[in-house]
Amino acid sequence: MTDEASSKSHREPMSRVDTAWLRMERATNLMMITGVMMFDTPMSLERLKKVIKQRFLAFPRFTQKAVDNGAAAFWEVDQDFDLDHHVRLTALPGRAGKRELERFTSQMASSPLDQTKPLWQFHLVEKYGGGSALVTRIHHCYADGIALVQVLLSLTDTTAEAKKGSALEKAWLKKDGEKVKRRFGTVDRAMKMTENLLSRGMEMYRDPSLATVLAKEGTDIARELALALSLNDDPITVFKGRLGVSKRVAWAEPLVLEEVKAVGRAFDCTVNDVLLASAAGALRSYMLERGEVLDGVTLRATVPVNLRPLEHAQKLGNHFGLVFLDLPVGEPNPARRLELVAAHMKMLKTSRQAAATFGALAAVGMAPAGIQAIALEMFSRKASLVATNVPGPQLPLYLGGCKIHEMMFWVPQNGSIGVGISIMSYNGKVHFGLIGDAKLIPDPDAIIQRFRPEFEKLLYVALMARWEDTIYSEDAEAMMLDER
Repeated sequence: MTDEASSKSHREPMSRVDTAWLRMERATNLMMITGVMMFDTPMSLERLKKVIKQRFLAFPRFTQKAVDNGAAAFWEVDQDFDLDHHVRLTALPGRAGKRELERFTSQMASSPLDQTKPLWQFHLVEKYGGGSALVTRIHHCYADGIALVQVLLSLTDTTAEAKKGSALEKAWLKKDGEKVKRRFGTVDRAMKMTENLLSRGMEMYRDPSLATVLAKEGTDIARELALALSLNDDPITVFKGRLGVSKRVAWAEPLVLEEVKAVGRAFDCTVNDVLLASAAGALRSYMLERGEVLDGVTLRATVPVNLRPLEHAQKLGNHFGLVFLDLPVGEPNPARRLELVAAHMKMLKTSRQAAATFGALAAVGMAPAGIQAIALEMFSRKASLVATNVPGPQLPLYLGGCKIHEMMFWVPQNGSIGVGISIMSYNGKVHFGLIGDAKLIPDPDAIIQRFRPEFEKLLYVALMARWEDTIYSEDAEAMMLDER
């Protein structure tokens, strides 16, 4: 058998949605999920390689490279796979503190992965804060950010000494399944909603008339897609502009999860609502400092919605939809901002928008390159940022015997979107991270440092109110005026 024939025998077709994410790669927006873990104690390169070999490479996909010949994309086993290329040792300059780690992570988020090899790398910073840090990069075509976070967490244990039953998925992931089923009725039902759109994907691009698509389909999915496509472009602000190739990342000191839950109870909304409203407040404050006029302005964020239980993450692949969330940065009252975010999230939960965008991504994945570029730009013009919130395990985790005290990740932004906000809860804390195009946001810390003050405005009102009453924005405004 020739080398070419042997290579073809190790090929596996790539799904349409995974193909779409592979082809979204741009020099100005690399399609990587980038993550950081910080450990209390030092981690050795040998110990890390052992964990990667035993647990990460237990997913055969990560020994495969992504190949796109223009007509189709597929997975191909890397016959020259070398773990040393994918697990590397690095050192930070100077004081080797948070700022230096943010700079290194920014460099990694701005550097493309080698397309001739499997598209992932782990960078171990041996000395950081009395322990070590780990920067991870994995291409989006392998799986969505929600699944990849679970894959990374599957490398961990709930005890310092790995033993039977201590792997995280045994202790936590299965509890998520019922929540996903409640959200969508069943995962299968959500997937069936996309079937008509997928089967007619090529027809959609042969005849781009949306009216024709709607006439053929006449389904909730088609209507939701039409609604998404009919959204006005997001306003031109400091977050919109020509992108460069450099990214900047930053993360904030974590919030106490119980305090976030207390605010949610006081305002009769979810933890996610509270966090996204705090993010909207931080963006508003930064924009005002940059000279923006925000009266009545709303920014739109694309928010990934999981379409499968987290315990199925080992199947990898991209299995999520996107919804467009309004962030009312023009609203000065923080409690009113929270009400508006909560109301819009409630509306989105009853819509089929996530399933519609999943189907649209699949259709884009099998369209010609020119159509892909047009569709990608059309969707990205309708939002200014990506916002992701992943609820993590509320117990301490260990990787290779080292306790993880902090973790954060950033999903890529597509098309012309240049800002991403990531929220992750872990072990009783909520971690905020931001990634931004360096041309648009040269100072991501200036946004990150505003998260806590914006949250504390809501916390203050919650503490001032009677515990048995739901707080409304009018009440909150009165409390703040009285305090002044």
